[in-house]
Amino acid sequence: MGRKLSEQELHNLAMNIVGRELEADGFEFMAINSKLKKNPQYVCLKEKHLHFIVVRNVAYPDNPKQYDKQLMQKVKDHALKFEAKTYFAGVGLSNASDQNEPVYLNEEYIVDYQGLIEI
Repeated sequence: MGRKLSEQELHNLAMNIVGRELEADGFEFMAINSKLKKNPQYVCLKEKHLHFIVVRNVAYPDNPKQYDKQLMQKVKDHALKFEAKTYFAGVGLSNASDQNEPVYLNEEYIVDYQGLIEI
């Protein structure tokens, strides 16, 4: 069995999943912040509008659609100063062979990502 992924590695994995989708959807990256607890993770431009996107790795069995309302309100208040839209991107990551086990390096995992949630 490989080693368990760290919080930062899980966060980076979640960011890569969201980043690939944003790119495919035509978002242009203005700023990317992959440090834990630094928000937003992505500041993007699409159709001349600014978007602030908060990415979170959500451990099984928590719901990746649920977010910290207080945090998201704070990000939204900041985004409004820039006339930006605010989104939450929760990415559920779990071990493919046993969802109650942690995600290990170089082992299969399940992704539960249902897209951006506008705040």
